[in-house]
Amino acid sequence: MSVGISSRGAAWEQYYGPNLGYIQEQYEQYLKNPDTVDAQYREWFEQYGPPPVDASPTVPASAVNALIAPERPALAPSQEQLQQAVSAAKLADHIRHFGHLAANIDPLGIDTKPLEAGFEPEAYGLTKEMLAALPASLVWNEPPVGVHTAWDAIEQLKKSYTRSIAYDFGHVHDKNESKWLRKQAEREPVRLSDEEKKKLLKRLIQVDLFEKFLHKTFAGQKRFSIEGNDTLVPMLDELVVAFAKDGVKNIMMGMAHRGRLNVLAHVLGKPYSAIFSEFHHSPNKDLVPSEGSTGINFGWTGDVKYHMGADREFEQGQLRTKITLANNPSHLEYVNAVVEGFARAAQDDRTVKGYPAQDTGLAATILMHGDAAFPGEGIVAETLNFAKLDGYQNGGSLHIIVNNRIGFTTDSSDSRSTLYASDVAKGYEIPIVHVNADDPEACIAAVRMAFEYRETFKKDFLIDLIGYRRHGHNEMDDPSATQPLVYKKVNSHPVPYQVYANRLQQQAVITETELKQMKDEVEAEMQQAYEKMRERTESDFPLHTSRLPRANEPVPAITGVAEEELRELNQALVDYPSSFTPYSKLERIMKRRADAMKDENKVDWSLAEALAFATILADGQPIRMSGQDVQRGTFAHRHLMMHDPNNGSTYCPLHHIPQVKASFDIHNSPLTEAAVLGFEYGYNVFSPETFVIWEAQFGDFANVAQVIFDQFIASGQAKWHQYSNLMMLLPHGYEGQGPEHSSARLERYLQLCANGNWMVANLTSAAQYFHLLRRQAAIGGTLEARPLVVMSPKSLLRNTRSVSNVADLTEGTFSPILEEPLLGSKPSKVQRLILCSGKIALDLEAELENHQDQDWSWLHIVRVEQLYPFPEEQIAEVIGKMKSLKEVAWVQEEPQNMGAWSFMEPRIRAILPKNASLSYIGRGERSSPSSGYADVHSHEQRQIIQNSLKLS
Repeated sequence: MSVGISSRGAAWEQYYGPNLGYIQEQYEQYLKNPDTVDAQYREWFEQYGPPPVDASPTVPASAVNALIAPERPALAPSQEQLQQAVSAAKLADHIRHFGHLAANIDPLGIDTKPLEAGFEPEAYGLTKEMLAALPASLVWNEPPVGVHTAWDAIEQLKKSYTRSIAYDFGHVHDKNESKWLRKQAEREPVRLSDEEKKKLLKRLIQVDLFEKFLHKTFAGQKRFSIEGNDTLVPMLDELVVAFAKDGVKNIMMGMAHRGRLNVLAHVLGKPYSAIFSEFHHSPNKDLVPSEGSTGINFGWTGDVKYHMGADREFEQGQLRTKITLANNPSHLEYVNAVVEGFARAAQDDRTVKGYPAQDTGLAATILMHGDAAFPGEGIVAETLNFAKLDGYQNGGSLHIIVNNRIGFTTDSSDSRSTLYASDVAKGYEIPIVHVNADDPEACIAAVRMAFEYRETFKKDFLIDLIGYRRHGHNEMDDPSATQPLVYKKVNSHPVPYQVYANRLQQQAVITETELKQMKDEVEAEMQQAYEKMRERTESDFPLHTSRLPRANEPVPAITGVAEEELRELNQALVDYPSSFTPYSKLERIMKRRADAMKDENKVDWSLAEALAFATILADGQPIRMSGQDVQRGTFAHRHLMMHDPNNGSTYCPLHHIPQVKASFDIHNSPLTEAAVLGFEYGYNVFSPETFVIWEAQFGDFANVAQVIFDQFIASGQAKWHQYSNLMMLLPHGYEGQGPEHSSARLERYLQLCANGNWMVANLTSAAQYFHLLRRQAAIGGTLEARPLVVMSPKSLLRNTRSVSNVADLTEGTFSPILEEPLLGSKPSKVQRLILCSGKIALDLEAELENHQDQDWSWLHIVRVEQLYPFPEEQIAEVIGKMKSLKEVAWVQEEPQNMGAWSFMEPRIRAILPKNASLSYIGRGERSSPSSGYADVHSHEQRQIIQNSLKLS
């Protein structure tokens, strides 16, 4: 030999690691067929025999380039070989990152594959022969069995990354997660047994024939079918069983209307006959074409069948879990936040002091999205942002985009700027899998991967289920008018179960006879359910299983608390451990709170709130509070979470007072209104015994959450029998801060008032706030539960006129109206009665005190603390005492077309004495809530006060 090697040991000692593995692979090939091995290696094997099974290098690793096996055993690799090795590694990396762009994920074959020809070796200056001469370990650290060369590895990677399941997680930066995801993608998928395949086919047949039965039997009625994404149902089946095996007690689901009836029937177990009944007994279709609301009566208007949710106690052998599908209006993605709230409520143990103890294994979330709505609705990103936030995370939500590639009639190219509908999730480093909805086995593999990822990393995972929509937006819509080429394809494309049945027949898993028998059985079951339904009345079928409160417990008439208890609680609130040093300014505030109650018997707004919270917790009822800056309070008034300036540690007094028997959960929220409010509503609905409070940073910010107010909070009870005592604090008051920091848009909440659906209040005293908090907490979990909207104060937080005596907290309860204490001593002389609400009442009181020398016997003022339900009896009683009354005036700070005037005017007029007139005093009609100029504001405010107190 030209290299002068004299012994076997000397021949092989230069090889170790990947190089030795390569020599061993060459030797295995030599044993099978010597002609397949390079002549040089054949000569070596003949002279020196087999290489050792293991060997250690005799030279430092730095001295030997271990990238590739050298062309000749003792020679270093050439520059050309090094370049080939680098190019091979680049090609493999490119396939791993961008294989999804060439994957077979479009069942209709309409979409182009951006990189269909981008993974050939020639693109990297390589040939098959070059790759075949390199070991697989260059591009694959642990290549599977049978993968020996780099060519084998590249071919296997192309197969793994470009089939009907495509992996899109190059944006996931965590190394452990990336390694795990790559390993999952590159392993051979778990094969289904023949029985599992038959069961999967049967489910797909049920999904398809259910839609066809509805289409044939109830012609012309909308159902928003699942057809084209049928595999969603067996995917949900798989997840339910997986979570049940894992010990999850509650599975929370949220979805839009498309496919909901099928999910209700097959995942939630809603009987076919009950669903058929909703179609059969729908109202007059000439008046309400197929949109029939169910159960119409006073206060319970119901909702259309494809918005309704349901609960199911799932049992399979020893497996037990509860599935909840949330009610969802047509505002598509807004239910996401509500369901996230459900899950967190199910995971929290609120019986402990301090923050609740969370167990993410107790509940899991599955959210189904629309492909147009996912990138189009901002609520999606708001909710995804919860994933790592302490107050809102739930250990990982599983997302499925039910992708039919059309939004109503809008093509994807017109509805998003991203390549995929799922790309929004990349900013949150959520792994994404795109999967062809016509390959049900790949879909099952996708959900198994999603489940395992959530189980391993406690994080979100997203599946982009790419199918199509067999009909138009609804079944009466002709989609060919806007997508003629797409629907030419759709109309000739076999339905999913047919695609899968053909595949199983080719595999000899089923026969044509077995397929027909499956179909006949499913059709017979549906026909039997239909006949049974026709024999019964509508009332035999419960149209909705809702989460009703457990009991109708009486609400306490008295919400006062004994003075001794209040003083003990207050002392505990201002005490803190010696190891904690409060911020000096805050320490002075705490001392003033202690002194005010001890020496002056006074309670201001923030102390009244803290005492109310403490008494509620002492009663054993948990509290959850969130919103932007709620721990400190937007106006630096609350301070329920204190910070040590020396070490940054925190201390919450309500976590440590001895009397507390339940958790106090307080979180500063992200700068989000809609998703956070939806979350808190969901938390409260699922856990009605928890007193849940959301506070807007400024009241007008709440208009960003208007969908949650309109579609869930104000109407949830009427539509779905969904009870809530959620309390919303919306800072409101005209202090000259301009249009966006004055009005909480009180008028909008009053416009939503009907049938006692909620309570709207605008308070003027700390005691009123104390009693209202305790009353609102008390109705939680009862049939009296109603949400509460409070126009909470800003300047009144520190206004001495809003301060109450301790005695006001120990006695009585919340009063819907308050009479001005400086007036009304001679009701028979009153000629003008002013009705007002909130801050303006104290402005009027201040003016009265400035002119105490005047005769005010002609005037009386009543503060309407509760605007809805309208306190008709109480106001009428006050009016009845005024025999000389000539005028009732409604006074407000807001413009005439805003505030409470439009709501109050007809209600006041209905109880007005015959000889009295009704007038309005306030700003004129405006398109903007207030002036942006302080001087203008002051002038207007002064004018309102003067007009109110001037005898006409």
